Amino acid sequence: MTKKQKVMLWRILIATVLLLGLQSLGAQAFEQMGPAGRWVRLGLYLADYLIIGYDILRKAFKGICNRRVFDENFLMAVATLGALALAIYENGEYLEVIAVMLFYQIGEWFQSYAVGKSRRNISDLMDIRPDYANVEQDGTLEKVDPDEVEIGSVIVVQPGEKIPIDGVILSGTSTLNTAALTGESLPREAQTGDEVISGCINMTGVLKIRTTKEFGESTVSKILDLVENASSRKSKSEDFISRFARIYTPAVCYAALALAILPPLMRMFGMGLAPEWGSWIYRALTFLVASCPCALVISIPLTFFAGIGGASKAGVLVKGSNYLETLSQTRIVVFDKTGTLTQGVFEVDAIHHSKISDEQLVEYAALAESASSHPISKSLQRAYGKEIDRSRVSDIQEISGNGIIAKVDGLEIAVGNDKLMDRLGVSYLPCHSVGTIIHMAIDGEYAGHIVIADVVKPHSKEAIQRLKAAGIRKSVMLTGDAKKVADQVAVSLGLDQAFSELLPADKVEKVEQLLREKSDREKLAFVGDGINDAPVLSRADIGIAMGAMGSDAAIEAADIVLMDDDPLQIPKAIKISRKCLGIVYQNIVMSIAIKLACLILVAFGMANMWLAVFADVGVMILAILNAIRALQVQHL
Repeated sequence: MTKKQKVMLWRILIATVLLLGLQSLGAQAFEQMGPAGRWVRLGLYLADYLIIGYDILRKAFKGICNRRVFDENFLMAVATLGALALAIYENGEYLEVIAVMLFYQIGEWFQSYAVGKSRRNISDLMDIRPDYANVEQDGTLEKVDPDEVEIGSVIVVQPGEKIPIDGVILSGTSTLNTAALTGESLPREAQTGDEVISGCINMTGVLKIRTTKEFGESTVSKILDLVENASSRKSKSEDFISRFARIYTPAVCYAALALAILPPLMRMFGMGLAPEWGSWIYRALTFLVASCPCALVISIPLTFFAGIGGASKAGVLVKGSNYLETLSQTRIVVFDKTGTLTQGVFEVDAIHHSKISDEQLVEYAALAESASSHPISKSLQRAYGKEIDRSRVSDIQEISGNGIIAKVDGLEIAVGNDKLMDRLGVSYLPCHSVGTIIHMAIDGEYAGHIVIADVVKPHSKEAIQRLKAAGIRKSVMLTGDAKKVADQVAVSLGLDQAFSELLPADKVEKVEQLLREKSDREKLAFVGDGINDAPVLSRADIGIAMGAMGSDAAIEAADIVLMDDDPLQIPKAIKISRKCLGIVYQNIVMSIAIKLACLILVAFGMANMWLAVFADVGVMILAILNAIRALQVQHL
C-alpha cells in the first residue's frame, strides 16, 4: 500500500468515526447548548466534510480554472455542496451529505488499490532491469553501469545475478531462471557457446559472456520500453469511453439543471401550485450524484492496463491496448515456418539402412565433416555430442556440390548426396523422407543414409489444435522451403493451407490476398521471427514476433512479442485478449444499464440520495473488482 493510499484510508476512518459519533449524539444534544449549539453542530459536520472531501473540492476548482469543468470531481462537488446548502437552509440532517462523499472516496480508494495492484505486476516485470555489469579488469571484478559496456566486452555474471546484456557464453555452465521474461518457471541450462539474453537470472555457475549488443539494444531494454509505452496506444473501447464521457458529463449537468428549474416553474405558472424549489433542487442534486460516470471512466482503462500487465507476466508483450483489442477479433492466423513452427536448426532426424550401429555411423560422419562449417556438418557434430579428435581424420577432400571424402581411423569415409555416390560408383538406396539426405559409404561400400531436417517445435501441433478450438477458422503457413518439405510440415501439424518457395515479397502478396478474401469483421494475424518477416508483420492486421530468438527487425515491426518462442503462447495471447475484452464489455453494459435505471428513478422521485450513492459507488467497486480479473492469465 502506498503512502497516499494509507493517508486516504486514515481520512476515511477518521471521517467515519466522527460521523458515527455525531449521529449517536443526535441533534437534541446540540440544542441543549442553546443558540450556539446549531453552529457547533454545523462546524463539526463541516470539519468532517472537509476531512473526507477537501481534495475533491480542490480538483473541481482546478478543473474550473483550467476550463475543464465537467468531470466527476465537479459533479460530486456541486451535488454535495448543494445538498449541504439545503441542509443548512432547512436546518435538516447532514448525514446524506457526508455519506455521499465518504462512499465516493471509499470507491476511489478501491480504484487506487486496483491500479496499484496492476502496476505492481508490471513493476515485478521491471525488476528484470539489471543495476550493474561486472567487468573484469586486472584480475578483479569492477561493477559498472550497463550503459557503459561496449559491444565485444567480456562481463562476468555470478550466481544470483541478472544477465545485464545480451551475449555469448565464453566459459562456464549454469542454470538460468527465465521466468521474468517468458513466464516459464522451468529453468534452462546454458553452456559455452550458447547465446543468452539479458534479464535472465544466473542460478548456479559463474559465466563469462562476450556482449553482442549495447545495453540500450539488449532484450531487457526493449521489453521495458515496450511495456512502458503500451498505455500510450489506446483501444477503440477506451476512445469510445473518452468521447462518451466528454458528451455525457455536460449533458447530465444540463439535465440536472433543467430538473431543478423547469418542473417548479411549470407548477408555478401552469398549475398555480407551490413550486417546491427545495424538493426539486434536492432531486437534481441526487441526479448529479447518480450520474457520475466513474465506473466507466475508471474500469475500462484499468481492465486494459491489467490485461497488458498480466500478459507481460506470462511472457506475452503487447505494445498497446489497441493491439489487445484487435487480437481478440483474430480469425485467421498465418505462420512463417522456419523458427516459428520449426526449430530453425538442422538436426539428425533419422538413420536408415545402416550396416553398422547408428552411433558409429554418426561418429564417422561427424569426424569426416569436422573441417566444414556448413550447417549440415554442424548438425552431424551436434548429433555426435563429443569432442572431435582431429588426429583420427586425414586426407580430407571436399567435392563441391557432392560432399566430403576423408580417412577416419584408416577407413575411407564418403559423406554426401546421391551425386557423390554416383561419382564413386556406389549403389545406394533412395530415401522418401522429407529433409536433406546424407548417404555414406565406407571403403567403397554403401553404409546407409542419415536424414537431416528442420525439426518441428514440440508444441506446434498442439498450438494449431488450440487455435482451432479457440475459433480460428483458417491457419496458413508461408515458407521459402521446397513444396515437399512445406506440405509435409503442414500435414503433420494440421494446417489448412501451405504456400512454399516464396520470397519475402511473395509472402506480403499472399497476406494481402488473404486480407482481401476475409470479411471486414475478421482480423488476420501473422506470426514470424526473421528479418524477412518484418514487411509481412507490418502488413497484417496484427503482427506477432517470436522474441527470444527472433530478429530485432521482426520484434520492432510486430505488435505483440512472445518472449519464449513457444507457439503455445499464440492461443494463450488470443485467450488473454478475449478475456480482457469480455470484461470491458461486461463493465460497459453493467455500468450504463444500472446508471440509466438509477437516473430514471431519481428523475421521477422514486430514489433518494442514498440509493444514488450506493448505485454510483457500488457499480464502480463491482466494475473495478471485475477489471482486476484481467490480471489472472496464467492458467488460460
